[in-house]
Amino acid sequence: MTATLDNPMDSSPAETFTASRWTQGNFLFPTRLVISPQRVARVKGRLFGSNEESISISKIASVHISTGVFWSEIVIESTGGTDPITSHGHRKADAQRIRDLIETYQAQARG
Repeated sequence: MTATLDNPMDSSPAETFTASRWTQGNFLFPTRLVISPQRVARVKGRLFGSNEESISISKIASVHISTGVFWSEIVIESTGGTDPITSHGHRKADAQRIRDLIETYQAQARG
């Protein structure tokens, strides 16, 4: 999609949320969640390259947030029955912002 003045949702910049390096599996290559009006992507770096999975905003069925003492785990499930996107080690405020962004983009897409 290209950004147009008729549809301000398409011109919204993507927001990136990076997991804490202090959590399991995130020390060298922390997981990043990239939230845009079109999709949610989970990017996990590797020594050579990266691994990325994404779900279209219109295909997201639910967002689950499980909070601990310091960090939160986010599970984003799709309507298509594919594996959910799971990411742990995010700050509580970031997890809530991710959920709010997804809900806002879904409402804009419907409306």
